[in-house]
Amino acid sequence: MSDPVFVLGGGAWGTALALHATRTGVPVYLWARNAQTLPNGAMPRLPDYPLPPTIHPCSTLPQVAPRCVLVAVPTQYLASVLPMLPAGVAAILCCKGIERKTLAFPLDILARERPDVPGAVLCGPNFAREIAAGLPAAAVLAAPDAARAQSLSSLLSTPLFRLYASTDCVGVQLGAAAKNVIAVASGVTIGAGLGENARAALITRGLAEITRLAIALGGQAATLAGLAGLGDLLLTCTGASSRNYQMGLALGQGMTTHTALNSLPGVAEGVTTAAALQALARAHGVETPITDCIAAFMEGQITLAQATHSLLSRPLKSEV
Repeated sequence: MSDPVFVLGGGAWGTALALHATRTGVPVYLWARNAQTLPNGAMPRLPDYPLPPTIHPCSTLPQVAPRCVLVAVPTQYLASVLPMLPAGVAAILCCKGIERKTLAFPLDILARERPDVPGAVLCGPNFAREIAAGLPAAAVLAAPDAARAQSLSSLLSTPLFRLYASTDCVGVQLGAAAKNVIAVASGVTIGAGLGENARAALITRGLAEITRLAIALGGQAATLAGLAGLGDLLLTCTGASSRNYQMGLALGQGMTTHTALNSLPGVAEGVTTAAALQALARAHGVETPITDCIAAFMEGQITLAQATHSLLSRPLKSEV
């Protein structure tokens, strides 16, 4: 029997990753706090995709050595599950965001909590349902060293899910976190009836401010033009399945942040990431006007009209 893959997180994304991982020909243990399945054998967040016999839902991981561990829990809860990771086995962090209290990215959290575990991150324009269905997709797998990134990419790639290796962990993680904030702003734009022109401009300028911040943090501009940057940004800002986009739609239609959050089926990382991203930008002297406006709007500090005026009345300058 092949060494298994562990997946931590029984939500839609974790379930989709488990379904993908078992297509590589290995058994999968899918850990969830409540590992009960529906009568048809599917996990509650993806009820239309019954789990094959090669996926074993569990609340306690077996005492076997896995090939790798995929961690698919919200960033704000990442530290709480890291004690379960087996020492010396590569952990691929599949969460997107910034820890509010520390402004740490997922790999920073792993290094702080479990320095004995080699880490990597997986990010890209991927909706859980499409990965679960086995539709064609691509993503980036980044690790601090090229050999680890390449070996893990090869381990998890299939003919229908292509993984590109990268060593730009900063750029990949920032792109994955910041796109959620821009996606909320994108949803607000459409929800408020401001039009497709406005959304296209917002996405483009959002990418510009994310790239500025990535460079300031030591990332590469090319990464933000790739799958973890532009690719993920486009999907999250335009796809109806995006929770962050749905959050923005509700806000644009007049809901409060609290009410809109409670209406979602899962976590909208952009809400918790906005303030952290803003603080990170300020600490490095980088202007992020869209992030600043959406953070203030979600906190009720400014109205939508004031946010729109603030962005459109900025001094004219060359596009850079």
